[in-house]
Amino acid sequence: MKVIGIDVGGTKCGISLAEYNQGNISFLGKTRFNTSANPDEVIHRLLNDISALLEENKLGLDNISAAGINCGGPLDAEKGVILCPPNLPGWINVPVVQKFEEALGIPVCLQNDANAGAVAEHLFGAGRGFEHFIFLTHGTGMGAGLILNGKLYSGASSMAGEVGHMRLERFGPVGYGKAGSFEGFCSGGGIAKLGQLMALEHLQKGESVSFCENINNLEDITAKTISEAAQNGDKLAREIFAVSGRYLGRAVAILIDILNPQRILLGSVYGHCKDLLQTTMLEEIEKEAISFSRLACEIKESGLGDAINDYEAVSVAIQMASQSSLS
Repeated sequence: MKVIGIDVGGTKCGISLAEYNQGNISFLGKTRFNTSANPDEVIHRLLNDISALLEENKLGLDNISAAGINCGGPLDAEKGVILCPPNLPGWINVPVVQKFEEALGIPVCLQNDANAGAVAEHLFGAGRGFEHFIFLTHGTGMGAGLILNGKLYSGASSMAGEVGHMRLERFGPVGYGKAGSFEGFCSGGGIAKLGQLMALEHLQKGESVSFCENINNLEDITAKTISEAAQNGDKLAREIFAVSGRYLGRAVAILIDILNPQRILLGSVYGHCKDLLQTTMLEEIEKEAISFSRLACEIKESGLGDAINDYEAVSVAIQMASQSSLS
């Protein structure tokens, strides 16, 4: 089958045209462009790019089985509506599925990026062959895609897996609108905020910080600058990641106890900084999780790594087309 993937991101949007055959995928073409705050403008550009890719490949819409849309939440997957993602200002209650189905005349499915990542890992990555696993985005934000009993679990209102909102401490870095949240301590954005707080403590005591010259430069601290300093042996930078790893382990232990998965797959930040996070994460899991469930669960990095963005939207389309062909 041939499918279209539509990626709506806070920075970039794009189209992927792919062919799926007996468990293998090949990409026939891709486009990318900068996201704007005007959804109608972006949708018009995406539709033009779909037409161009189809023409380049000498295909028509009658050759396409389905289209999948991948977007950050919150959204209503069942109704096909993007509600109000914080990284997409101006995108409020946008009925994207209706707009694309009317324009293309093919089935269209919407999923948030965590769910789409879980589907991609289930079809092509480290979740292949597993009936019960969790995919944690662990990128700029923190969300979870849940594959339970071999199927994506979305919940009563498409909001299952919003684990970044869990409060791990009463006070701490703010993530997902909540101080001390899982996202606040462990996402890429959260690690930056944690680093700013811990760097401020040192700078106010007159101590030097290798990745921040002075208090006026605190906003320049990012997860990347901290990780680079940590890889070079900086003690404070390594301590920041150790703290983040500890909270990562605490949250993962909760997920292990509640859902009893076979695997938990961790995305971008863990893939790049595993050596900085793993020790304290595993220590916390050992301490907090029920042993029977912990011993049944592997903790691994995403099988698709940084390429997962290429797979997410087309995986949603493949899943939808496959289910339609069976019904």
